[in-house]
Amino acid sequence: MIEEHVILVDENDKQIGLMPKMEAHEKALLHRAFSVFVFNSNNELMLQQRAADKYHSPLLWTNTCCSHQREGEANIEAGKRRLFEEMGFVTELEETTSFIYKAPFDNGLTEHEYDHIMIGYYNDTPNINPDEVADWKWMTLDAVKEDIKQQPEIYTAWFKIIFDKFYQHINVVK
Repeated sequence: MIEEHVILVDENDKQIGLMPKMEAHEKALLHRAFSVFVFNSNNELMLQQRAADKYHSPLLWTNTCCSHQREGEANIEAGKRRLFEEMGFVTELEETTSFIYKAPFDNGLTEHEYDHIMIGYYNDTPNINPDEVADWKWMTLDAVKEDIKQQPEIYTAWFKIIFDKFYQHINVVK
């Protein structure tokens, strides 16, 4: 299996290099990433529970999907690719905002990402990839917000940051 690389960036999202994904997480270097939020016609967010075998944040609940762009891959193209790989469907995506965050994990790795947030809409049942996703569900944003207050330990670090700081960018009613 070919080792996956991430795109190292500066604080302006300008590419400054490539590095194996694990090495970038071990060294806590800033790299490009994306987070996809898919809503249904009831304005509910599709959440996924990360698979048990993920190298960090296993079995935690998070946004619909997230990953890293490949070199030369546009943000929307990357979001659609990964949405299909993890959740088994494709839908149109729109980029809403981006931000930098840093989140250390108990296993010595650190996510330090320039994260691009994308929104999409879908009303059917996903065909989840069990290597990536343990479970999924629809929740209203208000229910998610309350659940994060009640049990923050069951959510990923980046999802809590996005929800706290960028709620207005994901709370888009169509």
